[in-house]
Amino acid sequence: MTPSPACVALIKRFEQCRLSAYRPTPDDRPTIGWGATGPDIHLGMTWTQAQCDDRLAADLAEVARGVSEHLAQATRQPQFDAMVSLAFNIGLGRFANSTLIRLHNAGEFDQAALQFAAWTRQSGQVLEGLVRRRAAEAALYRQP
Repeated sequence: MTPSPACVALIKRFEQCRLSAYRPTPDDRPTIGWGATGPDIHLGMTWTQAQCDDRLAADLAEVARGVSEHLAQATRQPQFDAMVSLAFNIGLGRFANSTLIRLHNAGEFDQAALQFAAWTRQSGQVLEGLVRRRAAEAALYRQP
């Protein structure tokens, strides 16, 4: 599966595009564009809007492949999009080991939707932005 425009819109709603690298919170890694992180991202770098958009497309393709590899259950597009948004934000490793994917693959979709709310903390503190994002992801996941 590939992320739909709804997935991209959800991510862009919560990932402000920044042309200069920054730290979203003191505990975060340097971030640029639409939430791009990694060993190639460092404070002081700048990108064009085209670079930001290209990196988002590449990162989403990689995350979508990773999410797809962990699906053992028929999945509706909104479910997939919500899981891609979550995995984009928390990382594929955490997603792959999550209760959410285990419940999804067991066909327990109502319980899986509740698991988005488990991912609202950073360094032990609940962040309001993550609460809003997880609620939006859960709402997307529940769409028919």
